[in-house]
Amino acid sequence: MLISRRGVLAISAGFAGLAMLPISVQAQDAAAAPTQTADEMIAEFTGGAEVAEGDGVKLTAPEIAENGNTVPISVEAPGASEILLIATENPTPGVAKFIFGPLAASQAAATRIRLAKTQDVVAVAKLADGSFVRTAANVKVTIGGCGG
Repeated sequence: MLISRRGVLAISAGFAGLAMLPISVQAQDAAAAPTQTADEMIAEFTGGAEVAEGDGVKLTAPEIAENGNTVPISVEAPGASEILLIATENPTPGVAKFIFGPLAASQAAATRIRLAKTQDVVAVAKLADGSFVRTAANVKVTIGGCGG
C-alpha cells in the first residue's frame, strides 16, 4: 500500500486535532469549576481535624518580593508525610502539595511560586502520627521593584 504525501498530511492533521481536543475540554472544565478558598482547602486537607500552630513545620519566604511572578519558597517538616502550600489571596490559592514516601531522605521542598499581591503564604504539614501543624509567612509584593 502506497500513501501519498497528501495522505500523510491529512492523517497528521487529524492526529494533531485529536491531540488538542482533551486540552480544550480540560481548560473548559477548570474554568467552570468554582475555586475553593484557603480555609476550605485546609479543611479538606485536614479532614476537619484540629491544626496546631508553629513547631513542626518551617516555611522560608522572603519578606519582600520585588517580582510576584517568581517568589522563592522553601518548606521543611521533619517526619511529615504531606505538606500543603497555599497563597491565601491568589485567585486560585492552592500552590502545591508535596507527598513524601517512606524512603524520602528529608521532608523538605523548595520551589518558586507566583503571588498576585501582598499576602500570607501558609504551609500545613500532616505528620506521621496523623496530627497537623501549620505556619504562615507574610510576603510583601512590590510594584515595579521599588521596595515600598
